[in-house]
Amino acid sequence: MHDKKELCDKITALYPDIGACGMNVDVSWDEQEKMWVVHLEKDVHKLDHYLATTDADYCMDGKQCVSLGLEIAQLRKNIEGKQF
Repeated sequence: MHDKKELCDKITALYPDIGACGMNVDVSWDEQEKMWVVHLEKDVHKLDHYLATTDADYCMDGKQCVSLGLEIAQLRKNIEGKQF
């Protein structure tokens, strides 16, 4: 399993306009759920999203980033008020 810094860096590499790790984007491990939690913040909007370890690992290993990318894009749209 990868660590939170690696995952956060990958997210900001995919979406550099969403902000910096530790400021607008943060990642933590939820021991109870056994999932990553991606925390996004913009202005007064805050949103947390649970990310399965398999999805995170596939992306980090360079196999498939589609799932992570789609989830982060959706989170960004929600925060910016561009919900479907």
